[in-house]
Amino acid sequence: MITDSFDNKTEEILKPWKKEDAKKVDACILTFSNEILQYVLEAYDCTKIGDIYSSNGAKPIYGFTYKDKEFAIYMSFVGAPGCVGDIEDSMSVIKTDKYIEFGGCGCLNKEIARGKVMVPTEAYRDEGTSYHYAPASDYITVKNSEKVAEFMELAGLPYVKGKTWTTDAVYRETRGNFDKRKNDGCISVEMECAAIQAMCDFRGLDAYFFFTSGDLLDAPKWDSRMEKNQKKNTQHDPGHFEIALELACYVTLETDKKIIRKLTEKQ
Repeated sequence: MITDSFDNKTEEILKPWKKEDAKKVDACILTFSNEILQYVLEAYDCTKIGDIYSSNGAKPIYGFTYKDKEFAIYMSFVGAPGCVGDIEDSMSVIKTDKYIEFGGCGCLNKEIARGKVMVPTEAYRDEGTSYHYAPASDYITVKNSEKVAEFMELAGLPYVKGKTWTTDAVYRETRGNFDKRKNDGCISVEMECAAIQAMCDFRGLDAYFFFTSGDLLDAPKWDSRMEKNQKKNTQHDPGHFEIALELACYVTLETDKKIIRKLTEKQ
């Protein structure tokens, strides 16, 4: 079976390239939104550190200083294989053990409003990438979920936590599979979480996740729940980047709880 592909007994033929002179940063923030990336480039004093290369072209990684900490940001491929490959390739440009991943997700519970912050606790492995980094199982534990939830509490941010459904096939989220995942306790559906967690566990990295609740599957018909060109309460909302940045500060300065500002004042 394809899920038997995890092999930790023999050596990788192709290894991620880790450069000794890669720039050390305290954490790296992944965004899937070009609008978020452009916001960061305009709002912060960013310097290009280097590029991740693929046949799609060069993908810049930028660095900036915030609260005396060095952070990196880049725009990731959407979907498990590309996103995980980007993180592996980023290690040739930057040196860190902390990755903050935030983005939009589909919502499996109509009681959860669009724009609500969602913290995943476990991820259903309905994709292929994670099976190369971890033994087969239905779910993988999102190991830093309690740390992210702790941050949300201290920051005074309303949030909800629960299981997520990581899928490779955005147009094959069938009614039957939706029912199964909702009955399991999943509240969101996205395309990267399970794979990122498996890779980070395997490589000894820490991943920190939160999602922005988006389109609704828990309805007679799919509901986008957004207006044309809407940014607020979507994955393109700059306020959610600010949450990611403060989370990055929190996980790199855990002993100094004073760094958290009340983000609710900016929402």
